[in-house]
Amino acid sequence: MPKYFVYKITRSSTGAVNGLELLDAFDAYRAARDFARARRAEGGLDARQEIKMIFAKDETEAEMRLRERRERPILREWEK
Repeated sequence: MPKYFVYKITRSSTGAVNGLELLDAFDAYRAARDFARARRAEGGLDARQEIKMIFAKDETEAEMRLRERRERPILREWEK
């Protein structure tokens, strides 16, 4: 059954994912969202760390999706 996973992500100086730490997993969106917001509000993260929530069928898929490199969207002139 798919779940919501909350991770602490540490990035390298190049922006690539350097480390993933699973903080908790939830069945309900609202509980996961509130948990992630509370962790962000606590602070204590350095510039290369962030808290992210992701929906996936299991922990392996969640980590794979968090590690995948995404292309930056092309900004149009009117979007700048």
